[in-house]
Amino acid sequence: MKFIIKVLINAFALWVAALIIPGLTISENILHVIIVAFVFGLINSIVKPIVKFFSIPFLIVTLGLFTLIINTAMLWFTVKLLPGYIELSGFWSAFWGALVISVISVILHAIIDSDEK
Repeated sequence: MKFIIKVLINAFALWVAALIIPGLTISENILHVIIVAFVFGLINSIVKPIVKFFSIPFLIVTLGLFTLIINTAMLWFTVKLLPGYIELSGFWSAFWGALVISVISVILHAIIDSDEK
């Protein structure tokens, strides 16, 4: 159940990011948005922890700010896996998109987690 909630939060965050970030476009088909969110969630669950582990020195030196670059890479990886479903025009679109997705996800997860307690 938690994974489904995470996918829905990711879908909403991706949709909002595509609305406000120039150069980040996502298919208007809701099924495509959910597929992108599902793949993005899988990448964040499987690949991201491995990348973070090997990036520990950079995370320490940058006081955690390197996480933004990792999030950007995870979004870019999702785009490469799903061409036509989601597209980016460049690094900055990916960077700002990843930032917006992260902020929205953190806020929504905090709201949902506080409701469960």
